[in-house]
Amino acid sequence: MLMDDMGWGDLGVLGQPSKETPNLDAMAAQGILLTNFYTANPLCSPSRAALLTGRLPVRNGFYTTNAHARNAYTPQEIVGGISKDEILLPEMLKKNGYISKIVGKWHLGHRPQYLPLEHGFDEWFGSPNCHFGPYNSSVRPNIPVYNNSEMIGRYFEDFKIDLRTGESNLTRMYLMEGLDFIRRQTEAKQPFFLYWAADATHSPVYASKSFLGKSQRGRYGDAVMELDYSVGQILSLLQNLGIEKNTFVFFTSDNGAALMSGPQESGSNGPFLCGKETTFEGGMREPAIAWWPGHIKGGAVSLQPANVMDLFTTSLALAGISPPDDRTLDGLDLTPVLLNGSHQLDNRPIFFYRGNEMMAVRLGQYKAHYWTWSNSLEELKEGINFCPGQEVPGVTTHDQEEHTLQPLIFHLGRDPGEKYPLSVLSKEYEEVLRSVSAVVQQHQKTLVPGMPQLNMCDLAVMNWSPPGCEKLGKCLKPPTSAPWKCNWPH
Repeated sequence: MLMDDMGWGDLGVLGQPSKETPNLDAMAAQGILLTNFYTANPLCSPSRAALLTGRLPVRNGFYTTNAHARNAYTPQEIVGGISKDEILLPEMLKKNGYISKIVGKWHLGHRPQYLPLEHGFDEWFGSPNCHFGPYNSSVRPNIPVYNNSEMIGRYFEDFKIDLRTGESNLTRMYLMEGLDFIRRQTEAKQPFFLYWAADATHSPVYASKSFLGKSQRGRYGDAVMELDYSVGQILSLLQNLGIEKNTFVFFTSDNGAALMSGPQESGSNGPFLCGKETTFEGGMREPAIAWWPGHIKGGAVSLQPANVMDLFTTSLALAGISPPDDRTLDGLDLTPVLLNGSHQLDNRPIFFYRGNEMMAVRLGQYKAHYWTWSNSLEELKEGINFCPGQEVPGVTTHDQEEHTLQPLIFHLGRDPGEKYPLSVLSKEYEEVLRSVSAVVQQHQKTLVPGMPQLNMCDLAVMNWSPPGCEKLGKCLKPPTSAPWKCNWPH
């Protein structure tokens, strides 16, 4: 279960004061809470590509080289998408007879060759892009919603999202699709993989009528309450079908809360600095819960540093499939941590990238920043702020500042908010720098970047005529192709 822009501080079990996530809190009480769990990128598309390939975005091609240290994703004018050379988790699971379904947001490219059914998934209900809109179809088409390989309508036309009230039935539809898939596979005694990627907590946030106005936290909280309810329904179904002891479930988010969207449209990153788009803890550390009755001891908390790419390797281990040996994987097998509570992976590094620049690395309790920046002063003057109310002088810089010779180092145990860098004159700094430098040198020496997929844009490739548009009479005429280098300001 991959949420969209949900922050570390959005769950009751992680300290959200209004305690409006009873099902997720119960899931944590019955499973294991991973408090040092990270995404692979502070933006949606690259983190999703990393989850499904087990590889850093700089390896799987989900990055840009158009400007230095920029986040990039897949808006509908993007030309690229997930490379056919990448092996996705559902393709691997097929080897042992798994049927796979994605429900919700794909975001790995929307042109036909990049869609889920071309990359190992057997079923899909959802959309290739964010639920932005409504658009004027003469200049920009509304985003399509797919059932398997064909569109069945478009957001705002056939799938309503009321921007004024925040009402939409999408989460309800995603829940029903997930439950139906689980029932069908169970009846067929068929091993399955469900990738449930609901996006209600991404601005513009939405919830169904029965959840609107229910939260202490406004519309964003309403969306969280409905997602929490949906998680509860899915776990209940597994138990009612009697397959809970045979089903591994993992809950997390694609990146930190989108603080730039303002308090009405964004969540909480708890004690951590900044949010989405940044490589500070608030942008990269995610809520994470693993649940597997009879296998995972309930009520456990793991301090093991882990990341979303570990889910690729861990899933293969649980399914009894050897990982591909012809490529570098960045994910580790977490089964010793999840099933035995061991911390033997303690010294594994976590890398923080923007574009193809390594911004920071975490090793043990320490995090070293080799580059810092939040967002530009020009944007800040226009009211776009990735760290509202959280400016830390010399840390949340508005110019890209290089610290490669003398990185800023924080002890995350004492200072989770990254406010107090260690003194460069201290013995502690010297010792940490020595161990971190060795890890970074090894990483950079062996890194072979993939072909960047997020460099080129073209209005002609937008969702004018997706597969299935003819049946619906919803095909639109594209403009003449005129590619340009996408502008990535962050």
